[in-house]
Amino acid sequence: MKPIHTLLTLAALALSPAIHAAEKHDHDHGDHKHEKKEAGPNGGRILHSVEPHLEFLITADRKIRLTPLGEDNKPVALKEQSATATGGDRSNPTKFSFVKDGETLVSEQSLPAGNDNPPLILQIKLTAQSKAVTERFNINLADCGSCKHKEYACTCDHDH
Repeated sequence: MKPIHTLLTLAALALSPAIHAAEKHDHDHGDHKHEKKEAGPNGGRILHSVEPHLEFLITADRKIRLTPLGEDNKPVALKEQSATATGGDRSNPTKFSFVKDGETLVSEQSLPAGNDNPPLILQIKLTAQSKAVTERFNINLADCGSCKHKEYACTCDHDH
């Protein structure tokens, strides 16, 4: 009986990496769900914490552009959304304010020079009366070695 148990245990262990890899993309942990990584239509990071979703993009002039996206991940009309952000050195943080630019929100301030910026805290309000939704992440502007996106918007499964 013991050899069969050992064989079953070894088979289960051998299959566990494949099962884990399949779970990485779009799965549920009960209290939270992992979204499949996908880039926005302009190559930015999609923020799934708000509806409509927003594409978070760093522009060539190092400003933050937030674009509302429809179900097909195509840009949709900007409504009452507003945003603020804080980033940089904790002892001297940079505050970002956003203005409407067509159907997007664009920061009035630019990110500091360099590829690896300190953590950013982004607060998004869907209406003037709604509670802000907070997103926290690092903005790494280096190119990903595996996909065509910047690291902050990378769609690969490697650690960032």
